[in-house]
Amino acid sequence: MSAYDGFAPIYDAWAADMTEDVDFYVELAREADGPVVELAVGSGRVAIRVAERTGKKVIGIDSSPAMLAVARERGAAAGVDLDLRESDMRDLALEEPAALVMCPFRALLHLPTWQDRRRVFERVTVNLRPGGRFAWNAFVFDHKIAARLDGEVDFIGDVPHRNEYIPADSRIDITLESGPKISLWWVSRGEWEGLLDVAGLEVEALYGWFDRRPFDEESREFVWVARKPT
Repeated sequence: MSAYDGFAPIYDAWAADMTEDVDFYVELAREADGPVVELAVGSGRVAIRVAERTGKKVIGIDSSPAMLAVARERGAAAGVDLDLRESDMRDLALEEPAALVMCPFRALLHLPTWQDRRRVFERVTVNLRPGGRFAWNAFVFDHKIAARLDGEVDFIGDVPHRNEYIPADSRIDITLESGPKISLWWVSRGEWEGLLDVAGLEVEALYGWFDRRPFDEESREFVWVARKPT
């Protein structure tokens, strides 16, 4: 059983406020000349829209059987072709190199250590075709927001949960009122750049939001697009 199974029933409500990323990932998928892969596909929120609007099959990777069950049901209802696979993104292995690997909704922050993140980036590089892209987004850690929310009951959509910040581990614990708990580990710009460097990927763009505005000192979201050299 995955720690994320407990979030599957409320995931769409949890992610309801995040809508602007879909157009961004759809556009990247339209430009992809080859297989499209989503890491941590969850309930299929992005993958289903990508498949609907591009006509392409999307390979969705997730470690949570409950999340995949939701994605499978909703993909079938939408009439789209999703290839859903229960697997750990750290073990990514494709039969055919991908043209695009995407990881929306800050999902890479669920990886606890440098070694975990490095493993994912290296596996992405191995499984990308030359010129293929890797795209993801993650929040920019803001200590003022952390201090305000630490220990408080907060809502994403209509889902109550408690945030607890553990600075010594660069960790955020998110506990639903109903009991399930997950953690995120925040990552700095320098660490993202280091991961790209060790994995042999090149930065194509770093945006401050999904409208492709430049990343600057006021940005609170990393939106990265990297490319495997040809």
